[in-house]
Amino acid sequence: MRIVSFNANGVRSAAKKGFFDWFVAQDADVLCMQETKAQEHQLLVEGGLHADFLPAGYKAWFRDATTKKGYSGVAIYAKREPDEIRTSLGWAPFDDEGRYIEARFGNLSVVSFYIPSGSSGELRQGFKFEVMAWLKPILDDWLASGRDYVLCGDWNIVRARHDIRNWTSNQKNSGCTPPERAWLNGMIADGCGDGLVEPPASGWLDALRVLRPDAPEYTWWSNRGAARANDVGWRIDYQFITPSLRDRVLACAVHAEPRFSDHAPLVVDYRA
Repeated sequence: MRIVSFNANGVRSAAKKGFFDWFVAQDADVLCMQETKAQEHQLLVEGGLHADFLPAGYKAWFRDATTKKGYSGVAIYAKREPDEIRTSLGWAPFDDEGRYIEARFGNLSVVSFYIPSGSSGELRQGFKFEVMAWLKPILDDWLASGRDYVLCGDWNIVRARHDIRNWTSNQKNSGCTPPERAWLNGMIADGCGDGLVEPPASGWLDALRVLRPDAPEYTWWSNRGAARANDVGWRIDYQFITPSLRDRVLACAVHAEPRFSDHAPLVVDYRA
């Protein structure tokens, strides 16, 4: 089973850059998209989604932001019809920004998450910390539920030094602050964190780090300067999995080229 996670920074923009042509060539089973920046009705023609946004053989489900247009939004594309689609976790400030959608296939849940960024200032950073505190018990419940989960998405937090090019100079910047890293690494049961917290004995796993524990990897580059050309990046896009899926991770790849967004698609293959 091949699952792709991708922050499109606008589904219409990514489509114009050839993303869906690339996606079809991947022969993926599921796509988790973040930051669609569109209302579903804007992608429709008579009879359903415009072909520019719906590859043949796939169906798509969206959770748009209701707070403002052209903002946030998540989607899931799948070859197989899910048993259930969920789009609400029960807290309007988060749900209404279009930050969660879940597809359930039997005992497997595939989630597309878009965790808020705090880079615009103290107000949004404060909201990000609220989200983190609220989301933690939900993630704990999922982990203990007995279901298999793949949590895809843009988490807007790096884990450790090898997940960001300029580690030292970003310690006070949103996405790399110690409290954010402690929150994320405190849920992940591996030795790939920053050492600020002891990893749990049992917890979520970072699918890429299951196969490549130490390799520098980036999934996002600023549009400022020559960050992409110089590979001055951050790894903030992940697929976190329940321990039950550890031995089913077969391959991981970050596709930095071709460029469809300021983020790169993350592709993970799982044994069925």
